[in-house]
Parts: sequence; C-alpha cells; structure tokens
Amino acid sequence: MTYISNKVTTIGTFDGVHIGHQKILKQVVQLANANGYTPVVLTLFPHPRMVLQKDDSIKLLNTIEERIRLLKSFGIKEVIVKKFTKDFANLSAIDYVKQILVDELNTKEIVIGYDHHFGKNRSANITDLKAFAKRYNFNVQEISAQDIEDVTVSSTKIRTALNQGQVALANSYLGYNFFITGTVVKGKELGRTIDFPTANINISATYKLIPNDGVYVVTSKIEGKTVFGMMNIGTNPTVDGKNKSIEVHFFNFKTDIYNVELKIEFLKRLRSEEKFPNLEALKIQLKKDMTNALDYIKSIND
Repeated sequence: MTYISNKVTTIGTFDGVHIGHQKILKQVVQLANANGYTPVVLTLFPHPRMVLQKDDSIKLLNTIEERIRLLKSFGIKEVIVKKFTKDFANLSAIDYVKQILVDELNTKEIVIGYDHHFGKNRSANITDLKAFAKRYNFNVQEISAQDIEDVTVSSTKIRTALNQGQVALANSYLGYNFFITGTVVKGKELGRTIDFPTANINISATYKLIPNDGVYVVTSKIEGKTVFGMMNIGTNPTVDGKNKSIEVHFFNFKTDIYNVELKIEFLKRLRSEEKFPNLEALKIQLKKDMTNALDYIKSIND
C-alpha cells in the first residue's frame, strides 16, 4: 500500500505512549502542521524480541490496538504497523529507506533519535540516514539525547512501578491512567454469594503487562456512563484458587455486561491480595475495601 500525501514520520515502538513519547509526537504534529504534511508513526509488531529471540516473557504496556488508539489521540493521523518478521529484519538499510520510508510512505521529514539504528543487524545509524536523506530528498530532524533518555527512563520506571503495584507513580509517567482492555466473561460467580458480584475480565493479548496482584480502585465507561469499582488481581487464595484472574466489582451497578469489551483504568492500589480464614472474613475485608475506595473516589471528585 502506498500513501500519497507528504509525511512527517517518526519511527519506534512507542510502548505506553507516555509523557516522553508525547513530547516527540507533539514535535511531529507541529512540524506536519507547519508544512501541510500528514503526521505519521511507523511502528513494528510483534516486538522484535518476540520474533528474533522467541522471548514470550516480554510484557508491553499496551496491546497493539491500544497503542494505535493512543497515538491517534495525540494528533497522529496515520499509524503504520509493520509486521516484524525475520524477512523484515533482514531488509538492508537502503531497501528499508527506499521501499518503506520513500516509496511507500512518501516521507518528507523524519523525526528520529540520535541513537536510531536500522537495516539488517541494525547496521545503519543516523549518519547513514542523513546520507540517504540527501539522495532521496527528505529531511532528518534529530531528537535530542535528553529526550531519548526521558523515553527510556520513563518506560523502565512505568513497568517497574506497575510490577510493584505503584499505580499513581506509573500514571504520573504515562500522563494518563494506566488501563487494560478486556472482555467480560463468566466466572465462578463466587462474589454473588458474599454480596460482591464481579465482572471477570479476559485479556486475550498474553503480552499485555498486568499490574502486581492486589486490590485496586478502578474506573470505566459503560454505555456512556462513568462507573467506579474495585478490582482484584490474583488467584483467590481464600477459596484455594490456582489460576490468576482479574475481577471487578462495580459500585451501584447492576447491568448485564457479559461479552462486553471494557476499558478499565487504574486509579489507586488499596492492598495486597490476602488469604482469609473463611468467606465471612473475606466479606468483612471487602466491605472495608469498598469504604476505602469510596473515600478515595470522593476525594478525587470533590
């Protein structure tokens, strides 16, 4: 597929589309608007490590669908997702530039990091890109070392924070609330028996990073209405659960939402998952959790 309009293109994984990325995206959008060009992100999927090292352990902050929606929310008009394969990895630097950046995308400006490498074995660098730019009539705008450092540091800190359940810290680096997207499926319906019915969330993308086990205050938009709730991530040890699940109890909410896809945002972590001596003890704790959650919701809405 060839894209006709002139492009300002930036290239990268953009996992998280966090505040460091947003700074780069703003630069791309401003440059495009100033020249009457289209702001574009070229991104790769799956992650190269998943293909080249067959590394299934890598966890990403966004699914590819979430990443596309986020990029567009920051003013990017076209997100070009190139499927990363071994053939793509073997593309020479000149073929990559000529076939993709020039012929396919019609790139007139590239906004890229000083440390960008591309082509087979990542053998070409920004100096090579600038030489190609002269040959193929496009400009290279170099992203500063400090901005690239901000991107790297932010991504690492966000993953670490979420793995430790530090939602507020992660959200501060993201510039928005971390979220998951999943479909409501039938569970064991144990929550109903203790007056805390839950929506069981299934996330099909196994590479999506899930925050540390525990109880969280969350929010979602369902049928246009903002609803709040508390989410448990874990194995339900009180009933000797074995498999990890993600369950949400929405407050003052009774609508049937089976098979509905929800975007659920994380606001605050309340506590770690615990094993209680019986269901009654669990119910008492859940009531305390709900009180704490409602107090927090009131504090942010006042």
